[in-house]
Amino acid sequence: MIMRPWQRRVRGAIGIGVTWAAAWSAVGLAPRWLFGLNADAPFPIIFGILGFVAGLSFSGLLVLLERRRGVAQQSLPRFAAWGAIGGLLVSVLFARVASLGLGDALMIASTFAVASAVCAAGSLALARRASLPELADAPAKGSDATLTQRKSRDRIGGNH
Repeated sequence: MIMRPWQRRVRGAIGIGVTWAAAWSAVGLAPRWLFGLNADAPFPIIFGILGFVAGLSFSGLLVLLERRRGVAQQSLPRFAAWGAIGGLLVSVLFARVASLGLGDALMIASTFAVASAVCAAGSLALARRASLPELADAPAKGSDATLTQRKSRDRIGGNH
């Protein structure tokens, strides 16, 4: 089955959202285990939903602003910055829905930004690790291996 580019992007965004949801959900276990806090809705579910939305917003930013760059071309600080911005967008939405005061909204915004930046950096590391065999097989443009291949081809073809 051939996937269209927009289908691949949607599938990737959902994958990032689910991965972030799992990470944030695991962090959502901490308030109960460490502090004994109980809420009307379980923290892991709340954090998981927020992580999913943050992952989707991060994916949207990547599609809009970084679509021409591959995983190997992304820098970790830039990727983390897009993650932090995605987390800030989710925190604004959360603060509006929850009708938080300014102090609480700033605390939530900084927490979401840091959590999203960490998840973005982790996502890039995982993506690079997954594509490592592909990168190892394909020599970089202008690398010694590519130049050696060109020289060999030129010698065989008689172009000295």
